[in-house]
Amino acid sequence: MNMLVDGEWRTDTYQSTNDKGEFERSETSFRDSISSDPDARFQPESGRYHLYVCYACPWAHRTLLVRALKGLEDAITVDYVDPFRDEDGWQFTPEKEGCTEDSQYGNDYLRELYQKVDDEVTGRVTVPVLWDKKEETIVNNESREIMRMLDTEMEEVATRDVDLYPEGYQDEVDRVIDEIYEPINNGVYRTGFAKSQEAYDDAVDELFDALDHWDSVLANQRYLAGDQLTEADIAMFTTLVRFDQVYHTHFMCNKQFIHQFDNLWPYLRDLYQTPGVAETVNMDHIKEHYYTTHPDVTPTRIIAAGPDLDFEADHDREELPGGPPKALVAAD
Repeated sequence: MNMLVDGEWRTDTYQSTNDKGEFERSETSFRDSISSDPDARFQPESGRYHLYVCYACPWAHRTLLVRALKGLEDAITVDYVDPFRDEDGWQFTPEKEGCTEDSQYGNDYLRELYQKVDDEVTGRVTVPVLWDKKEETIVNNESREIMRMLDTEMEEVATRDVDLYPEGYQDEVDRVIDEIYEPINNGVYRTGFAKSQEAYDDAVDELFDALDHWDSVLANQRYLAGDQLTEADIAMFTTLVRFDQVYHTHFMCNKQFIHQFDNLWPYLRDLYQTPGVAETVNMDHIKEHYYTTHPDVTPTRIIAAGPDLDFEADHDREELPGGPPKALVAAD
């Protein structure tokens, strides 16, 4: 994989697996926060912040979902990079459907944004990026932290009364997000990028053990943390919606499709049909990215055709307590 080393773009440096063939995700580089604290550097202001994302990336997708559900579209602008990523990294191709130019600086590559902030930066160039137009710098590029910031710190400029981290649920939300990260969110990558049979076997077993567990939990409650839609569901959704289309085949997560689970499949449809969610899903970009960007996994770069799933089919989960926030239902 490719990365910046002392501000210079290198294609021969970053190793994503250890000596046991296990995939290891690198730490993100920028970890500042938007905060309403009077002394905070980055204050919650409408029009000040900008997101750089890719529709294909599940981590970036988290931030798009929170932006949409909270009604932050006017407060936070966004640019979309190309789902195809070659040795030059994420690039801007405005001529391609669903992609945009870099509206802030006209860059050709996302790495130029990192270099603008620090001409000696070392690290991977990833999405999402939360950019501060005022100070012309990266606030944060860690999806979980951006998701939380948009949800809790941008409340005063949000147009919808949607709380994805509600009081009384916060400990459970944090626990669930922690619990699903390694075996599921990162687990599909640990499975797909494994370089040894042992590493693959361990990762795929952990993945499906976790999916079985949450399938059981969802038999009796509508959402992961109880009867309210929370950040935990956002974190789970962006993995599940990609699962049957790419992870099952491309990453060899093929013990079972999500649409074969009794509860995960209707739960996924329930989330997809929540007002504002479907518009953030670009399956063409998702499939193009995974099947063409990892030639060590699928060297032919042929994009798989199926499966053909109906995310709009009835899910019957209204029978369980809870439901989408009233502000979303009213806006539908």
